[in-house]
Amino acid sequence: MRRLTWEMRLGIFLVAVSVVVYAVKFLVLGNPENTYYYIFNALGFLPINVLLVTLILNQLLSVRAKREKLEKLNMVIGTFYAEVGTHLLIRLSDRDPHLDSIRGDLIVRGDWSDADFAEVRRRLSTYPAEVGVDAEDLIVLKDFLMKKRNFLLRLLENPMLLEHEHFTEVLRAVFHLTDELERREDLAATPETDHKHLSGDINRAYRLLVLSWLDYMKYLKNNYPYLFSLAMRTNPFDQTASPVVLE
Repeated sequence: MRRLTWEMRLGIFLVAVSVVVYAVKFLVLGNPENTYYYIFNALGFLPINVLLVTLILNQLLSVRAKREKLEKLNMVIGTFYAEVGTHLLIRLSDRDPHLDSIRGDLIVRGDWSDADFAEVRRRLSTYPAEVGVDAEDLIVLKDFLMKKRNFLLRLLENPMLLEHEHFTEVLRAVFHLTDELERREDLAATPETDHKHLSGDINRAYRLLVLSWLDYMKYLKNNYPYLFSLAMRTNPFDQTASPVVLE
């Protein structure tokens, strides 16, 4: 015989409780017409009750679940920048010949509003990333990314990241760059055509990293002022950045 699920057992229990309550009401208070009247009133309100539960309560639970999922997701994003992202931004931005044209936009301040973040993101979305790297840079970059390969792989396996399309693209771009560099044994002898190809992969990752970093800074400012304070003091685009608090 098929075992009852917990939902079925709960349903049977609740129906039995209702039957017992009405039976006690009938036995103690009598007046069966009043009992029948109350039952029909309850049944009449049942569709409205179901509507309230399914539409309103379910919506509230969905909002809460989404908020909790977003919290966990941003913890993962924060770990990524602590382990990989910030280092990449520092190294790649140092090789960006046009960085001075956008550096002012990337020095995030504590008085920025959501509108300020949105305006900066709009301007950066059209920024033509053109990082200039030589063979030595490629070797150093490969060494760093190979050490972080397992970490990046674990992030890609995290199902929560599917909820954040843009950050998923960031991870894919960085992991693809890692794969490209890993498959080349002698980066010092990279031909010009291959160097151009690798530069395209680097620029793609760099451009996505910048935008994702800006989104993460906005999240920290709105939710975690103490983490935002440290992020501002270690801004990868600020040449005077220092974690030491001087004021």
